[in-house]
Amino acid sequence: MTCGAPIPILRIFDEAKAREYYVGFLGFKIDWENRFEPDAPLYAQISRGRAVLHLSEHHGDSSPGAGVRIPVGDLDGLHAELTAKKYKYNRPGIQTMPWGLRELTANDPFLNRIIFYEEKSAKTGE
Repeated sequence: MTCGAPIPILRIFDEAKAREYYVGFLGFKIDWENRFEPDAPLYAQISRGRAVLHLSEHHGDSSPGAGVRIPVGDLDGLHAELTAKKYKYNRPGIQTMPWGLRELTANDPFLNRIIFYEEKSAKTGE
């Protein structure tokens, strides 16, 4: 038996804000959406490259304040892309952590943290 990559479920409370943030700012695309009825809560899958997230308005699917770590190959490039968008509510910077990783933490409107990281070895080849 083999296991695939996990897909985190992040709680959202406002579909328009989620689209603005995840699609407009972070550059994810919507893969699919589901509602049990037209006025039911949204459940959706978004992706950017190989990173896949589920967003849910359903009570009980997840708790706000979750953290997700996503490896990236060019953290400086991602930072430049996000900075150029001049998003009003979030302008994340790059930090070098004491354990050697470079990280960019983007906080969504629902208190979730998306932590993009690049290992030191990605830049130095070590």
